[in-house]
Amino acid sequence: MDESRYMSGFGNEFSTEALPGALPRRGNSPQKAAYGLYAEQLSGTAFTAPRHANRRSWLYRIRPAAVQEPYELCDIAPRWLSHFDEVPTPPNPLRWDPLPLPGPAAQVDFIDGMTTMGGNAGCAVHIYTANRSMGTRYFHDADGELLIVPQHGRLHIATEFGVIDIEPQEIALIPRGVRFRVDLPDGAARGYVCENYGAHLRLPDLGVMGSNGLAHPRDFLTPVATYEDVEGHFEMVAKFQGRLWKAPIGHSPLDVVAWHGSGAPCKYDLRQFNVMGSISYDHPDPSINLVLHAPSSTPGVDTLDFAVFAPRVLAMQDTFRPPWFHRNIAGEFMGLVHGVYDAKAEGFLPGGASLHNPMIGHGPDTGTFEKASTHDTSRPDYVRDTMAIMFETPVMIQTTRFALESPQRQRQYHECWMGMAKHFDPARR
Repeated sequence: MDESRYMSGFGNEFSTEALPGALPRRGNSPQKAAYGLYAEQLSGTAFTAPRHANRRSWLYRIRPAAVQEPYELCDIAPRWLSHFDEVPTPPNPLRWDPLPLPGPAAQVDFIDGMTTMGGNAGCAVHIYTANRSMGTRYFHDADGELLIVPQHGRLHIATEFGVIDIEPQEIALIPRGVRFRVDLPDGAARGYVCENYGAHLRLPDLGVMGSNGLAHPRDFLTPVATYEDVEGHFEMVAKFQGRLWKAPIGHSPLDVVAWHGSGAPCKYDLRQFNVMGSISYDHPDPSINLVLHAPSSTPGVDTLDFAVFAPRVLAMQDTFRPPWFHRNIAGEFMGLVHGVYDAKAEGFLPGGASLHNPMIGHGPDTGTFEKASTHDTSRPDYVRDTMAIMFETPVMIQTTRFALESPQRQRQYHECWMGMAKHFDPARR
């Protein structure tokens, strides 16, 4: 990775220019910007949001974003949805095999290959499968910010703010409204996307944990300014009020020569996550694995949590080390980016997914339970070669028709618990 292409920090007030002197040297925007550029502000929060939560950036660009033809409704990406009431969501644990990658005969880019698995008023969860770069097509989402988690294949994301390259076990966060293009350096690609409709995702407060746990702000990388000064026939695609729209545009919209502000895209390497955990007894709540969260107006309750289950050491003694059996008020959508998930013996594959909605019982499968119940806890377990992620919400994640009727759905998923033996004996303690 070329570190010179990025600036370190999360939510910082950044300044960057691709040409010397493109940024104004005074606090105000000048009457005439340098190099004949146009000044444009992109506001991601209310103007009066508290300073620590305010997200806005000043862009100095070759043409304003208003320079394009009108949008028209289009029918591309028919499986990218923002409504989740097509079919009733069953109160069952759900799991899916990986969605297949497009074959050579198909030409599917990041937008065309987006498939919605479910969602609610706070977020939507998608899986993308693609084999073609976007090329002359650009995109922005007016409905929410996008958390992109590649599982197979690298992504080259060219944005208005600069270029972000991510690979599996890294993530990218694209703010609402930011225009970008996704190219595929490795050909076919697959991954997870969470579309956040609520407050901005941010780093959690650490409380009694102290100052050094979980994800560090310095490990989040924001791109330096670069620009495309290209004219031709391009297409601008927008997601607006749950529908996709397209418009012709005669130039690349990634023409920002300089920018400063706090509302910018960024990337993060999940392998940098500093795992916290128990070294005495019991498995901690999954909130100990929180990377980013979107707070609600109720203290302690988020509209969206993004957690990661990274390599770690389990050293708790005289206890059951895997996650216990549980029923939560939360909807939990899990994906496996790499390796093996330690709480499942089989069936949960890289690129696959599972969904456990509120008050649906779940936990370790039969094989994992039996192994952990007799395990020698005097020795630590080194959980290596794994990376699982979870999108968690405080309400049910409604599933789409595609998710329920997909041939990748494991309709016998519940059988992984049906072998749990009855050990109860009132005569034996």
